[in-house]
Parts: sequence; structure tokens; C-alpha cells
Amino acid sequence: MEKLRAAIIAATALVVMAAAVAAHAQDVEKGRKKAEACIACHGPNGNSTQPQFPILAGQTARYLYLQLKDFKEGCRAEPQMDPFLKDLSRDDMFDLSAFFAAQKLRTAANFKPDPVKVERGKKKADEVLCTMCHLGGFMGQNEIPRVAGQHYAYVVKQLKDFKTAKRTNDAGNMASVSKTLSDQDIDDLANFLAGLY
Repeated sequence: MEKLRAAIIAATALVVMAAAVAAHAQDVEKGRKKAEACIACHGPNGNSTQPQFPILAGQTARYLYLQLKDFKEGCRAEPQMDPFLKDLSRDDMFDLSAFFAAQKLRTAANFKPDPVKVERGKKKADEVLCTMCHLGGFMGQNEIPRVAGQHYAYVVKQLKDFKTAKRTNDAGNMASVSKTLSDQDIDDLANFLAGLY
């Protein structure tokens, strides 16, 4: 019994230390300063107005960190990102992720979803069980991104990249689902998701 108690205390201490290290490694204000280089594409506070660049504001910090890490390690390719990533440390990536996750999502006012496509997109999302990973409201969780309110053009590109295996930095779920989607399904899903806030 004494060994079990000692093991529990040791495990608890490790969890507390890990949490303290993680909290220390994520600094929103440091991330704000580091994000100045990101504004040209991703917009002030991560609210991109250019549809080819994703809106980062309000995204999950875990997802943002993993994407930065994947870009840096070559598991995800986007040549425009390369110059910004080469000198980023692990702490830099944590700080940037914390900063963008703490920002408020603004609506993408330059895109008006087609109501017919939105309805079809909602049905397709229900059919392929998107909410199992992206959750209700498509707000994401942990390493699963928030896709609600994301740019139409960006959603289309990512779904097509998963479908053609140009993008493979997931656990295989998106690749499996996207292979079942027609171009019309992708268009409909992107209209549906772009209209969610």
C-alpha cells in the first residue's frame, strides 16, 4: 500500500511539473510580438482577409503548435511558410500558438455562402460524421482544428489536398473522408463551414 501511495505521489508531481513547464512555454504576450511577421498573410490578430490564407484567430493552440511543427519538420508543405519557420524554436511555436488561440475570430465578410450549398454541405457533414472530430459547432478540440468560419477557398484547398494526398499530416481520418467527397461535396462543405460563426 505504501508503494502504491508513493507511486501516486510521484505521478502527481510529474503531472504538476509538466503542467508548469507547458504553462511557462506558452506566453501570449511573447507570441503577440512574434506574430508581427505573420500579419502580412494571416492578418491582424490572425484574422486573415485573404481567402487563401487560413484564419488563425481562435484556433486551438494544440492544433496550431502541431501545424507549425509539421511545417518546420517537412511533414506539411507550404513554401510561403518556410522563411518564417526556419528559425522558430519550440518555445516560439508555443508562444505563437497561444497568442493566436487567444484571439477572437472575426467573420470573413468577403464571402457570402450559397444557401442551397450550405444545406447540402450540412447534410454531407452529418453523413460523414464531421462532428465526431471537429465537435458540435465545428469549433475543434486539441489537435483537431476549428473549421467553423474558415475561408471558403482555404477549406476547398485543404479538402482537395487531403483527397489527392498532397497533404498527409493527419492520422488518416481526413484522407479517408476526403476520398469519398466529390468536387460538389467539397464546394458544399466549404460553403457550409464558411458560414458558421
